[in-house]
Amino acid sequence: MVLSSRTTWSYTLQLILSLVSIALTHGAPNPNPNPRENANPRANAMSIHDRRTAVPKGYTPVSIADFNSMIQMRISLTMGNRTGLEDALNKASDPENEGYGRWLSREDVQYYAAPSRDALYSVRTWLSSNNITPESTTVSGDWITFNVSVGTAGSMLNATYKVYEHTASGKQSVRTLEYSVPEEVREHIRAIHPTTSFYHSAGARIISLSGHHKSSTPQADSVNNKASSASTSSSTSTSSSSSSAAALPTSTASFSKCNDTVTPACLQTLYGLPTGVIKTSNSTIGVSAFAGQDANKADLASFLKLFRPDLSSDTFATQLLDNATNSQTLSDSGIEADLDIQYTVGLANGIPTTFVDVGDDTHDGDDGGFLDIVNDLLAETNPPLVLTTSYGVAGDESGLSRELTFAMCDAFMKLTARGVTILYATGDGGVASSPGEDCDDEPFLAAWPTCPYATLVGATTNIPEKGADLSAGGFSNYFTPPSWQQPAVASYLAAIGDDLYQGRFNRSGRGFPDVSAQGDKIQIVQGGAVTPVAGTSASSPIFAAVVALLNDELLGKGKPPMGFMNPWIYAHMEAFNDITDGSNPGCGTTGFPALEGWDPVTGVGSPNYQAMRKALGLS
Repeated sequence: MVLSSRTTWSYTLQLILSLVSIALTHGAPNPNPNPRENANPRANAMSIHDRRTAVPKGYTPVSIADFNSMIQMRISLTMGNRTGLEDALNKASDPENEGYGRWLSREDVQYYAAPSRDALYSVRTWLSSNNITPESTTVSGDWITFNVSVGTAGSMLNATYKVYEHTASGKQSVRTLEYSVPEEVREHIRAIHPTTSFYHSAGARIISLSGHHKSSTPQADSVNNKASSASTSSSTSTSSSSSSAAALPTSTASFSKCNDTVTPACLQTLYGLPTGVIKTSNSTIGVSAFAGQDANKADLASFLKLFRPDLSSDTFATQLLDNATNSQTLSDSGIEADLDIQYTVGLANGIPTTFVDVGDDTHDGDDGGFLDIVNDLLAETNPPLVLTTSYGVAGDESGLSRELTFAMCDAFMKLTARGVTILYATGDGGVASSPGEDCDDEPFLAAWPTCPYATLVGATTNIPEKGADLSAGGFSNYFTPPSWQQPAVASYLAAIGDDLYQGRFNRSGRGFPDVSAQGDKIQIVQGGAVTPVAGTSASSPIFAAVVALLNDELLGKGKPPMGFMNPWIYAHMEAFNDITDGSNPGCGTTGFPALEGWDPVTGVGSPNYQAMRKALGLS
């Protein structure tokens, strides 16, 4: 490895000792001791693939990484026909296109996503020259993985790997600020990990009542954990009306005022949702879970008995990934998992719901299980038609490198092309993205994800509705507004003018959230007691139930499901309750104001079920 002026003596000594070992075992080494030049005779023509100009905020370099330590490396290969997939998705999701609703099959997506023969040959030849044999980890073959020593990784990538410590948590990661690949493989590689991705996370913490926290499992807090639940955070916050959890009552009399306590009945009335029990349906919902959160069936039964007695026999299926376990011990029930299940099952009127639980044994590195769940669903013949996620990367989108973020977004694109609606809660930090972020007098923080193929859900409060203070919203630093969002974002920027928060947000970025729903004073049953919670992580499962109900009607009339619905949302803003009051403070400011039309507090607004039915031709 070429030694920079900042290379420490310990690093030089380690290199000398490694060469001595080689000499004793195999004879004299190459006269040129540069391992970059030894690794691959064709590696001289290298091209920088990704770089950071500085160590991310909150991290400190500790030392040069041990040459002999092993890391699991993953490479995202460029799709063989990404343009074709994107074009097919654009046609299927454009309500004005004659191909609207023609979602792709699993085989169709694999056809577009599979790397070209040239890509496979070039990348495998390069890896083979470094004595590496990769394994494919996805059905389309666009992700490969292998174990490699830090020394070999640094050699083949022209990279200097160091140990970096996250100051707040003490967690250490082996990363580099820059890496290169041979020019002949550059066009075939989307991203490589671990390289330039860093996480701003001290561990998964589920915020519960009165500031108490339910932490992730001890395994998730391990320094050596492959960024699984230790790199996730829920978007559930303390309710503004919360005191202490109340024992389970026998009637709903004390929950009759919807400005004080939000229940399924409140949401049905507010959004005009259907209330009849659905006996059979082809509509389906997937509820994702991370951070060791367990959804308890006894809690669900108690919730339904109190708030939806007509659904008292309903439950959910469980799908376990990455060695997850969904304990049914009542004391293990997770406040986030209970919330997500209760407000999908409790509003979806009998539509089948699956709890998709991702464990600590993740295989996607810094994607923290979020890529694992997408890849697993892509391999299924019939994945759930709606997937709601109330977890995300703590901090902001910059924790993941730009290249890894784009590769993750491509996975979202593939799943939405199958006709799946992907919903993500935006977070609870207003323009700071997550609670507790120190960003006074600094640029606002964009939440993760801001991928345009996910429908991002913000939060409202009160009746009439206003934007909730906690609702994370703003503008991406990675993605530009897609064509379907450009007019709405342009109108908002014109309304607030050029001077508001000048230089503190990206005026050219994709705006978020897209939609919103109630996210305050939400009543759940957790651990056998009624508990009020708040956060966009309540809003996402509520909106998921709305989409599932629409899908049930669409499928019942022989029509396709909503699928990737963002273009439809912005083409039918009249189908939503426009929220024009409230803001999302953070970073020492009052945040963005909610205004007429789209805004970065509530998106285009909250669901108006009857107006949505009309826009879909269901009434």
